[in-house]
Amino acid sequence: MPQASIDADELIIGAGTVIHPSAVLCGPDGGRARRIELGDHCYIGESVQIRCTDFRLGDHGKLHHHTNVHGELPCTIGHNAWIGQYSIVDSIGGATIGDNCGVGAHSQLWTHIKFGDALEGCRFLGHKPLTIGKDVWFVGHCIVSPVVAHDRAMAMVGSVITRDMEANHVYAGSPAVDVTAKVGPQFAEVALAAKVERLRGLLVESGVDSRTIRIAATAAEITDDDHTWFVVESRTYTKRRTPAELALMKFLLPARAKFTPA
Repeated sequence: MPQASIDADELIIGAGTVIHPSAVLCGPDGGRARRIELGDHCYIGESVQIRCTDFRLGDHGKLHHHTNVHGELPCTIGHNAWIGQYSIVDSIGGATIGDNCGVGAHSQLWTHIKFGDALEGCRFLGHKPLTIGKDVWFVGHCIVSPVVAHDRAMAMVGSVITRDMEANHVYAGSPAVDVTAKVGPQFAEVALAAKVERLRGLLVESGVDSRTIRIAATAAEITDDDHTWFVVESRTYTKRRTPAELALMKFLLPARAKFTPA
């Protein structure tokens, strides 16, 4: 079976990561990347192009078919990322995407503007970083300028984001406006005890052998190093790479619950 085209000075590929044979991972000009790092149990789909000087993707990240990631400055994507098919992530100005973020199909995340004739006085030439916090969700067909999207911000389908996004606010339209007052925030407040009870129910529902799994409300409840502890308050787990841990993570993702390595 043919292998993907990968060219990097430093290459780290985590356990259980799958890279489609048609994928290309290299530097922005088609040469050698300085560093490419893929976490555990990632998926790089058909005809995905990662053409970056420095690219890092956390555990359980998924880049679906025909997605393009490119740029000279580092592109860092956290754990549990979901980037839908035919999306673009531009890192010419540098891109940082936090844990648990979703980028729906056919979305475009941009960090630069460059085409007009500067000698003739074109004023639109430059680049700047794109910074996306944790639990941010671009539902699909979104176009995003180099903004700061704070934790839990959300853009409805077809949104054109031209301004910074406030935490746990929802945006829609072109150009996008804040519609939180109309539709409510992405996240509602849930009591810690209720979340613990719900996670225990999900563990039972998953059918996973729970002998190596423990659920704790807070890190203070961890009593040993032998089990995988899922800590609800911090949304972290003590990574042991056991079959039960992996099976539970696969059951929880992408939408039942999201946990990242402690």
